[in-house]
Amino acid sequence: MLIFTHNSMLGHEGPVGHPERPARLAAVLAALEPLGLERREAPWCARDAVERVHPPAFVTAMEAAFPKPGDGMIALDSGDTFLTDGSREAAWRAAGAAVAGVDALIAGQARAVFCAVRPPGHHAEPAQAMGFCIFNNIAIAALHALSHHGLARVAIVDFDVHHGNGSEAVARGEPRLFFASTHQSPLYPGTGHAHDNGAHGNILNVPLPPGGDSAAWRSAMTHTVLPALRAFAPQMLFISAGFDAHRADPLANMVLDAEDFAWGTSALSQAVAGAPVLSSLEGGYDLVALADSASAHVRALLDH
Repeated sequence: MLIFTHNSMLGHEGPVGHPERPARLAAVLAALEPLGLERREAPWCARDAVERVHPPAFVTAMEAAFPKPGDGMIALDSGDTFLTDGSREAAWRAAGAAVAGVDALIAGQARAVFCAVRPPGHHAEPAQAMGFCIFNNIAIAALHALSHHGLARVAIVDFDVHHGNGSEAVARGEPRLFFASTHQSPLYPGTGHAHDNGAHGNILNVPLPPGGDSAAWRSAMTHTVLPALRAFAPQMLFISAGFDAHRADPLANMVLDAEDFAWGTSALSQAVAGAPVLSSLEGGYDLVALADSASAHVRALLDH
């Protein structure tokens, strides 16, 4: 198993008190250190890989928006998403981690990859940065697998407590991509309704109410997500690994534990019958819960 990350992602700093902070990544990396896994530096992502998801005009606009040293901070979408002079490299390398992870999986260098990255990506829509996200790392990786490597079917499963609206938007136009999400509802961003399956029938949303516990989440995975994933039979599985459904997380109201993420990871791995798995860090804002959950998740991936 391989870990892709880069120190530049610690330089993406936001306002004081912002939940998406460098300490999140530091906590995850410290928790993974005892596992002794090979770490690789996330490369700068090729622009054409990003533009499979984000239109060239959006990428150009973002390049112009990234502050230069001394410029200060720029707030997007009412301040949830921010840019500083460290954001440009962090964002390009976060996407690059996911693309490099796909390349490593295709080359047979590992059966599973975890991208320990920030900023996260699953809220970033093709033409809009939002929800702490600049580029949609997991969608960029999925389309790289389809378009660059010629895979016929790939799947994204998103268990972040917030619905991955950006990833769903990409799946709407790509029938070779299956997207499934478990998430709290109502909650930001207000999307992810159970009746919305997309024009190609390749979208599966499983909203859970505030207070959703282990039994409810495991039932949703067992009876809804896993059968659909098996039926789609992806050649590669992508996991948007957000750990903010943990009971300690300050931004949501679900009550999962680290053991639930370990169980879910193992169940997803088994459901894809040995297909390679790439996981990319999304949310999780209590540092102890995040570290424990990410470690449990990666330990489960080690068995894939």
